[in-house]
Parts: sequence; C-alpha cells; structure tokens
Amino acid sequence: MSNAPLMPKATAVWLLDNTALTFDQVADFTKMHPLEVRAIADGDAAQGIKGMDPLSNGQLTREEIEKGEKNPDYRLRLQESKVVLPPQPKRKGPRYTPVSRRHERPSAILWLLRSHPELKDAQIMRLVGTTKSTIASVRDRTHWNTSQLTPIDPVTLGLCSQIELDFEVARAAKEKPIDAAYGGATLLPASETTRKDEYEPAEKSSDDLNVDAVFAKLKTLGGKKHENEEE
Repeated sequence: MSNAPLMPKATAVWLLDNTALTFDQVADFTKMHPLEVRAIADGDAAQGIKGMDPLSNGQLTREEIEKGEKNPDYRLRLQESKVVLPPQPKRKGPRYTPVSRRHERPSAILWLLRSHPELKDAQIMRLVGTTKSTIASVRDRTHWNTSQLTPIDPVTLGLCSQIELDFEVARAAKEKPIDAAYGGATLLPASETTRKDEYEPAEKSSDDLNVDAVFAKLKTLGGKKHENEEE
C-alpha cells in the first residue's frame, strides 16, 4: 500500500480549509513539498480542485487530527485501508505520458539520440512514450520545434526512471556487435619471443686482414726504403 493518501492535492485542500494543521504536517501526510502546500493555501496552486475529506474514506481519524493540532511536531499516520484491491495487470503498449509532460518528450528524445545512439527506436518509445515518426523527425531535424529543442535527460523530466534507462542501455550494449577493429598493441606470443634464430653467424670473409701478412709487407717496404737511401 502506498504511504500517500488517495488524491493528495484534494486531501491537502481539505486539510488546509478544515483543520489547524501546519504546512509541514499537511505536506508530510500528503507526501507533497511544503512550498507546494503553501502555494495551495495562498491560492496559487490547485485552483478549482475540490477538497476530499480523508475522514470519510477512512484514511485519517479525528483523533489523529486533534493530536496534530495540539502538537506541531506530530506527524499524522495514514490509516490502513480494509479494502484490498487486486493487483492491476501490466498493460502492453507505449508508456502513458501526462499531458503536462508531453511537450517535453522531443527534448528527451534528442538527449537519448545524442547520449545513447545505440538505443533502438523501440527502446526510446518505451522510455519516453512517443512514436516512431516523432523520433524520426527529431533525428532528421524536421520537427516543427527543432530550433527550440534542448537535450534534457528524460530521468530529470520524470518521463522514466534511472533504473529503466540503465536497463535499456545495458540491453542495447549486449545486442551491439563487438567491433573487431584495432584494439591497441599487444604482447608477442611466447613462440615468437623464445624461438632460436634460424641463421648462423656469417663465416669470416676471405678478405679479412691477416696480421702476419701485414707485418711482412711492412718489412718489405722498409727494406726498399733503406736501399733507395744508400744509392
């Protein structure tokens, strides 16, 4: 069971009009932000919403309200409903997007196309609740509001949860084929680093100098020089 009462805004309107509870107490009970409750009290929000009595539907008791009015630090407790509703089956189809959020879907689509190009159109449709034609218009920059579109994370916009986004990204990464391109330098195999050289050192050339022959030639040259001096 949810910790928030049914129709929280309508319940907040009734509590503000019929009790002396503080804004923080009403916000805690309805699971709303205190500033939003203050805006309702000032008439800036929830205009035209008819208050719903939480006493009549058994979500709150008069004793709880009196405790809260006497002690501003007291937090109201939601009464458990005696009616057990059957679980609703999951519906297959595109995600429902509130009317107030539908104009933000193109921005979320643009963010997904830029940040996660590996996602398929069907995955983007599940995350954002859009159509394939809208995705194509954003991708091709033929959307009627292309000049004003700014990429915004769909999680920030409240169109999907971070868990759902991570799940679709992980699925797309698994389905993407592995790139067999060059992946950087690797170590040589052991068969290459430990193999013996197939060539032997070259034999000494026959033209290598012989020490004895050099000295003999020098002696011959020396003798000829002395003979020439005597003549």
